[in-house]
Amino acid sequence: MQRLIVFNHVSIDGYFVDAQGGMSFAHRAANNDEWNAFVSDNARGDAEFLFGRVTYEMMAGFWPTEMAVKNMPDVARKMNEGRKTVFSRSLERADWNNTTLVKGNLAEEVGRMKKADGPGIVIFGSGSIVSQLTDEGLIDEYQLVINPIVLGAGRTMFAGLKAPRGLRLKSAREFSNGNLVVSYEQSV
Repeated sequence: MQRLIVFNHVSIDGYFVDAQGGMSFAHRAANNDEWNAFVSDNARGDAEFLFGRVTYEMMAGFWPTEMAVKNMPDVARKMNEGRKTVFSRSLERADWNNTTLVKGNLAEEVGRMKKADGPGIVIFGSGSIVSQLTDEGLIDEYQLVINPIVLGAGRTMFAGLKAPRGLRLKSAREFSNGNLVVSYEQSV
């Protein structure tokens, strides 16, 4: 059975996107060697990526670009070559390399994906997907990069959550750029 992991950046006040829907706040520490080594090392995994439409379109519009390949070659290679699934009722096609478009029931399809053999599944962004799958109890781990910034407005990835969900701290790692990576699992 595959594990389903959320990996998202959040501000100290809990937003994963700013008031305009952007994530530039998460990239302000890009010139930090310790952080860049962590990001490159993270890109070595074989997990499949799972996106909602908005995040998919943002990622597909950035990672294949010359700028992405030049500035973050390890991450760009993984993003462009890795397996990806996008859940959308409105997309007609998903042209980014190695992408499968799924229009079916999110919880049922993700449940099937988790039961299949494989290296795991990672969700980036995709707040409405995170919220829905949290409600269904399908997310095994939340890996959050807490960025040392207060946005004051934005969107939480848990908007619309039907009930609180208890979590247990698995690990925490502090970086010299002020980022803190915390990992939480569902409490039993």
